[in-house]
Amino acid sequence: MKKWKPAPREAVKAFERVTSGLAGAEPRKMFGYSCIFAKGNMFAGLHEAGMVLRLPEEQHAEFLRLKGAEQFEPMPGRVMREYVVVPRILLNEPDQLREWVEKSLSYVSSLPAKEKKGSDSRKKPKSAKK
Repeated sequence: MKKWKPAPREAVKAFERVTSGLAGAEPRKMFGYSCIFAKGNMFAGLHEAGMVLRLPEEQHAEFLRLKGAEQFEPMPGRVMREYVVVPRILLNEPDQLREWVEKSLSYVSSLPAKEKKGSDSRKKPKSAKK
């Protein structure tokens, strides 16, 4: 598996700017990238491709009509169907970008909460079982 590159600097700056102070949002790292979650579900994050957002079907289709927007495919052939890559031009439009981030947060907040996995949720190796 190839090693991922750092997220583009302009995407990192835009992500930090538009996600800071969002009520109900929890920042975390995933695969070394900054991401932000609500109710245990990721709604925005960074990747070597740039900034990504999770959107419902109708808004997803609307977003993909923006110039430069594309479906998020973290690895060839592995399309994440609800996720889109934010076009570079939108990274420099904080008000518009914040609107999309808020739509993403609203969508994810409407989903059932993901249960937190406890340390006992993973199977222990047979040698560790008693």
